[in-house]
Amino acid sequence: MVPNAPASIAALDGIRVLDLSRFIAGPYCAMMLGDMGAEVLKVEKPGTGEPARGYQPQIGGRSAYSIVFNRNKKGLALDLRQEADLAILRALCTKADVLVENFRPGTMERMGLGWEELNRINPRLIMVRISGFGQDGPLAQLPAFDGIAQAMSGLMELNGSPDGPPTVCGTYLCDYTAGMYATMGTLAALRARDTTGRGQVVDVALLDAASSLLMSALPEYRRLGNVMTRRGNRDRYSSPTNVYRTADDAWIYIVCGGADYFPRLARAMGQPKLIEDPRFDTVQSRRENWDATEEVVRTWAASLPAVKIEQVLREADVPCGKVASIPEVAANQQLHHRGQIVEVEDPVCGVVPMQGVTIKLSETPLTIRRPMPEVGQHNEEVLRDWLGQLPETTEAT
Repeated sequence: MVPNAPASIAALDGIRVLDLSRFIAGPYCAMMLGDMGAEVLKVEKPGTGEPARGYQPQIGGRSAYSIVFNRNKKGLALDLRQEADLAILRALCTKADVLVENFRPGTMERMGLGWEELNRINPRLIMVRISGFGQDGPLAQLPAFDGIAQAMSGLMELNGSPDGPPTVCGTYLCDYTAGMYATMGTLAALRARDTTGRGQVVDVALLDAASSLLMSALPEYRRLGNVMTRRGNRDRYSSPTNVYRTADDAWIYIVCGGADYFPRLARAMGQPKLIEDPRFDTVQSRRENWDATEEVVRTWAASLPAVKIEQVLREADVPCGKVASIPEVAANQQLHHRGQIVEVEDPVCGVVPMQGVTIKLSETPLTIRRPMPEVGQHNEEVLRDWLGQLPETTEAT
């Protein structure tokens, strides 16, 4: 079931969003605005809709990939190659608060809906532009996807084993990060509009978002001459923080970086004498004896099952966590308690488990009110409510 919305007003109640985006970053941004209570229209071409609807895997004829990025939206089908439908979109722009797009830079301008024109017809409109490299600069016109941003930003160089190749992250990290930055930019622009009465452009790039995640790599290189590279699962600055294989062939991640944690770990392992060993008695000495420090923990971890290690270390107040499989994540009681795994009723493919709302607001909570719409599902409703009439338009499917 779709969780029932509470009676209180939503944070973005009354805000209207046109979502022209495809794939992940843009739809994810628009979805979060929808979770916050905005009325979001997913604008797609008639028939097949956006390309992600055809992606695998399919659940009852619906793309799981697309389902999880497009809840809390209404479906509007417009063929933007047709002048009549382009005129409808233009009219909708005069009524919208936010427009989200992730076309290649220049596409909206060729449609006659660049920023200057949109700002002219609706000075309060906020235009959210998500692209691979930004709206300007020497690479602005190049196509980009998440993996390209991971590669070019240096993130891929930081991920993987020291003796192996650069490794792409197992999820679309840059897309999600760009979508979150776009959401933050939208909220900031809405707040600024309360003061100025004017909209503005929110310009977010995947490469920019990716490069913001480099920790201290840039100052370390420019000021200290240190070149950050792959270290596998070993922490960069402390030991014995790493992932360790357990007796039951599972893996557990143990964080033991601060001065207080290693003594706790040593006692929990039943080896309190390690605390006085000059190889391990300070953070610096453990860094200088990385391999020896980790070998002690590796040998201990291999003697016990993961559940026992978690029990022992939690009692000792040493941070740790078993590396979970996806089935284990799906069963995680903390995530269920926090509402991070929910079931949404889809009229086409039935109940679909998905991520919940991540941000918790005490007075204006985020909610899931509707599943992903069918292509053009709300054409008549939207055009009537937004424009006050039902212009001629293309068929919904």
